[in-house]
Amino acid sequence: MTSAQSRLDAFADAMASVLDKCVWSQTMTHETLVPYLIEETYELVDAIEAGTTEEIIEELGDVLWQVAFHSEIASRTAGERFDIQDVAAHVTEKMVRRHPHVFGDEVAETPEEVLRLWTAAKAAEKRQRDSVLDGIPQGMPALALADKVIGRAARVGVEVDATAGDVISGVVDESELGVLLLGIVAAARDRGFDAERALRTAIRSLQDDIRAAELDSL
Repeated sequence: MTSAQSRLDAFADAMASVLDKCVWSQTMTHETLVPYLIEETYELVDAIEAGTTEEIIEELGDVLWQVAFHSEIASRTAGERFDIQDVAAHVTEKMVRRHPHVFGDEVAETPEEVLRLWTAAKAAEKRQRDSVLDGIPQGMPALALADKVIGRAARVGVEVDATAGDVISGVVDESELGVLLLGIVAAARDRGFDAERALRTAIRSLQDDIRAAELDSL
């Protein structure tokens, strides 16, 4: 047994022991764990953006613990009965399918070509989806959601008004863009506007346009 395998076995044993002996953990479900998963994920983002290597390791571990926690709950729940081995096998199979240039005969020599192959493989997996919007988590932060939806809009020929690009014509990097966005939020706040709600409202309108375009193309 390798040292790495020993560590993974110890990790799995620790998770099983927690579910066996911790009365708080025994009350947890997939649903009640969601807030902790969200919190740990944001803490990992903070560590990546501004933390040390040790902080990144710690926060990655916390996210890994959440994955193992959900998997252990499932292994003990009638009707689910999967464990972390099943989760690992599933994601391994998916990554092999989505990297045909690594595990198959396809060739991709640029990031753009890799993205094309990834998108094609993902589309083949999701043939049952009816809309390009399917699979987008609506609970994403508004800015991330907007970026995702705008990308899907382009697939069905829905254009988003980009005239506001004039506002950022002089911006040279993301640091300056961040300052500009912060200023927009501050100005909106001064005028009594909720920037998050306003953006989500605009995103819903864009999603309606996308769905209408999809219906027109049928």
